[in-house]
Amino acid sequence: MLATLAQYERELIVERVNAGIAAARQNGTRFGRPLSDPAVIADKLAIAQDARGKGRTAEDAARLVGWSRATLYRHQQARAARESTTT
Repeated sequence: MLATLAQYERELIVERVNAGIAAARQNGTRFGRPLSDPAVIADKLAIAQDARGKGRTAEDAARLVGWSRATLYRHQQARAARESTTT
């Protein structure tokens, strides 16, 4: 009997939370990680590319701008994909 009441209460909590999230979205609240500024990404890519041109490793260049090596590669691939679709 208590398990049934606990399950019912949990369903009510889930409904209230989902209703609150829906209301917040209607009021313009954005959830999740903030979007990155494309200008900042472009500046960091330029710095990393310059460092790579001076002989630094990809990991060193990425750390120079505050990224990991994987993040540097991901942004480079995204830029290359954007450039290939525009040409």
